[in-house]
Amino acid sequence: MRRVGSMPKTPRVTPRKLIAALKKNGFIVDRQRGSHLVLRSLDGRQTVIPMHAQDIPIGTLRGILRDIDLTIVDLIEML
Repeated sequence: MRRVGSMPKTPRVTPRKLIAALKKNGFIVDRQRGSHLVLRSLDGRQTVIPMHAQDIPIGTLRGILRDIDLTIVDLIEML
């Protein structure tokens, strides 16, 4: 059986790299509380980025992508 359109592997990404990619794509820093940065876009999507991790854990990264309605493929293209 052949796999069609398999999902790429989730990349390991630092908080700074993710924030830079999201800023380039229309997200702005809304506020920060402690080590958590809130980003939002003009269309109302928003998410929280933890700044205390060297690499964002994969489950957290997937949750962030779900919050802002992006896929792993979208993220890879943005990076």
